[in-house]
Amino acid sequence: MARFCSLYSGSGGNCIAVGSGGKYILIDAGRSAKKIRERLSEESIDPQDIAGIFITHEHIDHIAGVRVLASSLKVPVYATEGTAEFLQDNGHAKNVDLRLMPDGEVDMGSMGVSCFGTSHDAAESCGFRIRCGDGRRISLATDTGVITDGIRSAIEGSDLVYLESNHDLSMLYAGGYPYPLKKRIASDKGHLSNEACSAELPALARAGTTRFVLGHLSAENNIPVLARQTALQELSRFGMREGTDFLIAVAGINGLRSMVL
Repeated sequence: MARFCSLYSGSGGNCIAVGSGGKYILIDAGRSAKKIRERLSEESIDPQDIAGIFITHEHIDHIAGVRVLASSLKVPVYATEGTAEFLQDNGHAKNVDLRLMPDGEVDMGSMGVSCFGTSHDAAESCGFRIRCGDGRRISLATDTGVITDGIRSAIEGSDLVYLESNHDLSMLYAGGYPYPLKKRIASDKGHLSNEACSAELPALARAGTTRFVLGHLSAENNIPVLARQTALQELSRFGMREGTDFLIAVAGINGLRSMVL
């Protein structure tokens, strides 16, 4: 049995827990160690069952608590070479067992974890694909301005896909952000819009994905109901029905309750 739980999501901090065989991994640690422990407790996840932390990239909303959490739990932290260099050079890896992501899978006992590159303004950002002990597959792709063929290939066939639905383009351009920041967010090195996210969902559903979680929503340039509505409209346009062909959920700022696959 595989378990997926968004502990935190969005620009205020990101942290995902994935479990299989009684063990868990965390994807990112973008809130304080105290806050992450609080959410783990709410989800009845024992911190001692966490086997490792995997980091997507070095932006603070993904690494804020990694040093304290990893050192207190005495678990390894995995990152790409570019991200690892940033963590080391900026004090986030002190007293941390920092390891580089290999070309293949990281063996976490009941899970195998591999990474794939994403398109973001970071040193070497990535997403992750988790193969669970029961054969279920979970993929996470956020903080990417575009879905590349490499990302599509990596996440295709996953049972659950956690995909970025960061902003509504109209809200972004009508909002109060400085124009250069708006351009950065909407660029190929920024974040996925609701429309760009939704465009990927029908093909994923046809390839076997039955659960979608929309994540990393902007608090200023999006609202959960709009992200969900955009996704549902695109899936229904291809004749797919919620509850029959797929399930869909939106991860809010304080995450999303556990989903069992």
